[in-house]
Amino acid sequence: MKVIVFGATGSIGRLAVAALLADGHTVTAFARRPGALEQDHTGLHPWAGDARDIDAVSRATEGQDAVVIALGAGASRSSDIRSQGTLNVIRAMQQHGVRRLVCQSTLGAHESWNNLNFFWKRIMFGLLLRPVHRDHELQESLVRASGLDWTIVRPSAFADGPATGTFKRGFGPEERALNLKISRADIAEFLKRQVTDLSDLHRAVAISN
Repeated sequence: MKVIVFGATGSIGRLAVAALLADGHTVTAFARRPGALEQDHTGLHPWAGDARDIDAVSRATEGQDAVVIALGAGASRSSDIRSQGTLNVIRAMQQHGVRRLVCQSTLGAHESWNNLNFFWKRIMFGLLLRPVHRDHELQESLVRASGLDWTIVRPSAFADGPATGTFKRGFGPEERALNLKISRADIAEFLKRQVTDLSDLHRAVAISN
C-alpha cells in the first residue's frame, strides 16, 4: 500500500515509518524537515511540508491508500498543530477519495480520562499539559466527524525500549490496573497494523501496559 505518515520525524512517527517500510509498504514521510529521518530505503519518499499548509497536505495526500497521523508539538504546551493539522489532512483525504485514517491521540482523551491516575488527571493534563489535552480531544472529535474509515489509537505515556506486544489494548474507561506507560516501538507497531486491520474501524483503541 501507499501510506503517508504525517509527523514522520517525531518520536512515534519515525518508528511508524520504519515499521511500515519493513512490512513492504511505500511510505511518504511528511514533515517540515524529513531529512532528519536519516533512513535510506527504496520505498521511502520524503516530503517536506507543514501540516498547517492545506495545499502542501493536499498534494502529498493525493494518490495515497492510507494515512497515519502522528503529529506532535515537541516541547510546546500550547500548539494546536494536532487539531489544525488533522483538519487539513481530513479535508485532503475527502478531496482525493482516500478513506483509511489511523490517528494517534492519547490515553485520557474523552471517556478514557477515567483510566488516568491522580498524577495525570491533576498535575499533567489537569495543569501542565491542559492545552495539549484539549487539542487531542478536538483532534479526536474532528476524526470522528470526518466520515472516513478511521481508527483512533490512544497510547499512554511514551517509554523507551523495544516492542514487546504484551501491552493491554482495547480496554474500557473502567480499567485501572495500568502502569500508564508503553514503549514507542509498541505504539508504532500498533499503528502499522491498523493500516490494514479494520477490526477496530470507527473505534478509539486504548493501549498501555
